[in-house]
Amino acid sequence: MKNKFFLIFTLLVVFGFGALVGNSISKIEDKSLLKTTHVYQESESANLQEVEQKETLNTQLYNQRQNAITHAVAIASPAVVGINVIEIREYRDPWSRFFGDDPFFRQFFGDRTYRQEIKGLGSGFIISPDGYILTNDHVAGNAKQITVTLTSGEKYNAELIGTDMVSDIALIKIDGKNLPYIKLGNSDDIIIGEWVIALGNPFGLFEIADKPTVTVGVVSATGLNLRPEGGRFYRGMIQTDAAINSGNSGGPLINTLGEAIGVNAVIFTPNQGNVGVGFAIPINRVKKIVDELKAKGKIERNFYTGLEIQSVDSRIARYFGLEKAEGVIVSDIKRGSPAEKAGLKVGDIIIEINGEKILNEDNVISIVTDAKAGDILSLKVLREKKLINVKLKLEQASR
Repeated sequence: MKNKFFLIFTLLVVFGFGALVGNSISKIEDKSLLKTTHVYQESESANLQEVEQKETLNTQLYNQRQNAITHAVAIASPAVVGINVIEIREYRDPWSRFFGDDPFFRQFFGDRTYRQEIKGLGSGFIISPDGYILTNDHVAGNAKQITVTLTSGEKYNAELIGTDMVSDIALIKIDGKNLPYIKLGNSDDIIIGEWVIALGNPFGLFEIADKPTVTVGVVSATGLNLRPEGGRFYRGMIQTDAAINSGNSGGPLINTLGEAIGVNAVIFTPNQGNVGVGFAIPINRVKKIVDELKAKGKIERNFYTGLEIQSVDSRIARYFGLEKAEGVIVSDIKRGSPAEKAGLKVGDIIIEINGEKILNEDNVISIVTDAKAGDILSLKVLREKKLINVKLKLEQASR
């Protein structure tokens, strides 16, 4: 009996202890599970936070890539066009220079002149939604056929509205509506050192992707007067280190607002490559030319002054008591001419025209050639050792 009781008691103790141990283990397992779940939740939260931080950083970096320059390019580039032209150039046999007018030579050898079809390319940009396009005279001024390619890939035959060799500006037009165009800015408001962007068709690369090439630089200088080239006078030019290469001619030089402040025209290239010096025609000068080209198809430069001048040399400078041999002296005045009407006299020394210092005859020729009939020139004149101001109006020359 005692043995039975002892056995029952032992079993109860064993089962009770087992239940107690099992319950403890269960609680430990529950706590461990809760702890594991909490750690997992913390890890998930950390991972989510890290992902959000990365996305925020990527957004910030992307926004930093979007700057004034990329914004200006996005605005202007749809209005930039590639221009392909065909010119007919006339050539003469070198020997015809010696015998061209000789009847014997012409009888046996005929007319030794011949024409050749020349293909060329350049750039331009649309300045109105109805399809007016600005480019250079040396790009399209002598073209017999002009093909314009838009960034959409569309090709148009263009009409030459008017051209001016002196300023190197040509105006062409395509038939279109609601075309993208570039707003013309204010080239008198340029800041030296500000960012500028040159867009165009260097080396014909526009044809590959129907997109203009973009180069970026700063305004290096303004108001530069370059040497005339082939009857073209480049005055008041904008200098930039934005790369301008062959084929960029006629493309826009824009500011960070996406406005055209110049027309790319000239590069300084002693080694046939870009050396960081390019020049654009200031847009304020171009605006006046465009208006007249629209109205007349040309710039009326058939005027006269009635002046004859010569550069002041050291001998003249000594005679008039000048410190430097600068300026031009009036040597003759035609009767009834604009010069006589303005009150100029023989012996007057012109030292400034339109605020520009006159060093010699070349300066005067450059300024006057760039003018047109009806313009009024402001002259600063030295007469009997006194400075006077004279207004000279350029009159239409009789044909």
